[in-house]
Amino acid sequence: MTDRPVAEMSFEEAMKELEGVVSQLERGDVALDDSIRLYERGAELKKRCEAKLKEAEEKVAAITLDGDGQPAGLKPVEGL
Repeated sequence: MTDRPVAEMSFEEAMKELEGVVSQLERGDVALDDSIRLYERGAELKKRCEAKLKEAEEKVAAITLDGDGQPAGLKPVEGL
């Protein structure tokens, strides 16, 4: 686990650390206080991953294709 702020992490960085947190919690050999801290960090990491995925999905959804299957431009994404 790093001390890097979750808000600064890329999707890949957050996912890798989240996998490490889950692994530590599943082993069950972590003290209670550390388990709580890990769980809180894991919740933050999960939220970051979900936000980055949503952001990527919105970007993909905004791309429209012309009749030849080529990107024709961008259209506004609802809510942005």
